[in-house]
Amino acid sequence: MTAPVHALPARIDADADSVERDLFKLVLTVIELIRQLMERQALRRVDEGDLSDAQVEALGQALLRLDTAMAELRGRYGLTVRDLDIDLGPLGSLLGGG
Repeated sequence: MTAPVHALPARIDADADSVERDLFKLVLTVIELIRQLMERQALRRVDEGDLSDAQVEALGQALLRLDTAMAELRGRYGLTVRDLDIDLGPLGSLLGGG
């Protein structure tokens, strides 16, 4: 019989900084996914004419502030939107980055 193949080493070397960065990256990935979904929903509502001009303006400003905040958070750890994307194999990428 052959010995079983272990996918992971017996011990994972992880320092506090890399664990914090990876956790932050995961959280930002989820937030970016939700941000993109909100943006698509907002554009759909604008296209359908469901919103007044004032609501469209407020929505645009809110989405702009959210995008700016996300860019600042990514910058803290030197991450890009591409860094947050997850390859889902045959389904493509999570954030649509190709």
